[in-house]
Amino acid sequence: MLVILKLIVDAAATILGGVLLLRFWMQAIRVRPPSSVAQFTFTLSDWLVRPLRRIVPGVGGYDWASLIGAFLVVLLATSVVLLTGASGEAMFLLALYRFLTWIIYGFIALLIIEAIFSWVNPHAPLAPFVRALNDPLLRPLRRVVPLVGGLDLSLLVALILLQIAQVVLGMVFGFR
Repeated sequence: MLVILKLIVDAAATILGGVLLLRFWMQAIRVRPPSSVAQFTFTLSDWLVRPLRRIVPGVGGYDWASLIGAFLVVLLATSVVLLTGASGEAMFLLALYRFLTWIIYGFIALLIIEAIFSWVNPHAPLAPFVRALNDPLLRPLRRVVPLVGGLDLSLLVALILLQIAQVVLGMVFGFR
């Protein structure tokens, strides 16, 4: 029964946390989302972000309420492990690890979506939005990674670096 509860809580938390992280990232890099993405993102997350903004205002152009909201969601979802007898400290460390992995997996997903758009339909309505979300990650790599036969391999390099970051993160937290 606990496994099913954890599955349901994790699925809901991952969706909400992902939306909150997307909201933070869009505002951090000042990308205006298409209206459908904006409506989905803000409708799903306003109930948490607006009250948090009264406590945690945006500073330096960053929407800290969205980022802290995402961490609170992962913390709440991770609190299910307390039912198994885990300590509060262990739960907090696991939540921090999961939060950082959500960020890494979010960037990996955006890069994969961009790759799919580039192969299938580079002129899709969401393609420029996804490219803009990935640009801060890919721009520094494009300065270093040369084109090979006219192909931009910076996306592949970014994916490998994010996977390395995931492995290192697991080692730091003792999960690998």
